[in-house]
Amino acid sequence: MSAMTWKVLGTGSAVLSGIAAKKIVSNLWRKGTGNEPPANPESPDTTWPEALAWAVVSGALVGVARMLAARKAASFYRKSAGHLPKGLQDVG
Repeated sequence: MSAMTWKVLGTGSAVLSGIAAKKIVSNLWRKGTGNEPPANPESPDTTWPEALAWAVVSGALVGVARMLAARKAASFYRKSAGHLPKGLQDVG
């Protein structure tokens, strides 16, 4: 497998997992608060508590989903190529 394969696999999995996580977070926000998630948390029309809560919850969940997807993609790459992609190899 080439470096280009890893770029496509790693980036694609991160993007798709980020999109899926954002949809999940939005649905959880609607169910938990009964309101739509803030369209723009940076807007002065969004309350501070709402903006901070959205930033913390969405940032954490999207970040974890992207990390899990990248780890899974790296595991698949290692099984296919016999080694980790360059840049992910253990430093020791």
